Amino acid sequence: MATVADVWSRMFAQGMEQAAEAARGGDSSTRLRGFANEDILFYVKRHDNRSVVRAADPAARGRCWKLIGSVVGAAVLLIGVLLPSAYGLMAGYQIESLRREGQRLVTDQSSLELREAQLLSPQRIQELARQQQFVDPAPAKVLYLDGAQSALAMNGK
Repeated sequence: MATVADVWSRMFAQGMEQAAEAARGGDSSTRLRGFANEDILFYVKRHDNRSVVRAADPAARGRCWKLIGSVVGAAVLLIGVLLPSAYGLMAGYQIESLRREGQRLVTDQSSLELREAQLLSPQRIQELARQQQFVDPAPAKVLYLDGAQSALAMNGK
């Protein structure tokens, strides 16, 4: 099977070679080797398709909507399949964050209990009393309240 280039060279190449040799004066010593495919001519024709109107296809609209619906359905199905695992992953992160927060709160509570024990120690209270010049009341001035009496405590003379 012949290509376009073969047909072109069979039809026109011999005539072109004879014309080129005649133009050179018939001297074969100055003849140059030809370029590859120099005998092929490409003609580009400009097309103006602005006035062409596409033919209406009534079935194309239905096919497009079916394609859109199937893509949306596939996306919803994919999201539905992947959502539980993503939710589990997020819940795992939240659980780990709550564990760290609980551990931090336990550490804070123990440090606060230690600080409270230091502040309420008898040695510190005695030192504060000495600094503020508190004195113990005389034993005669101490009033002991009974839970049996319903009277209010009053200052005694």
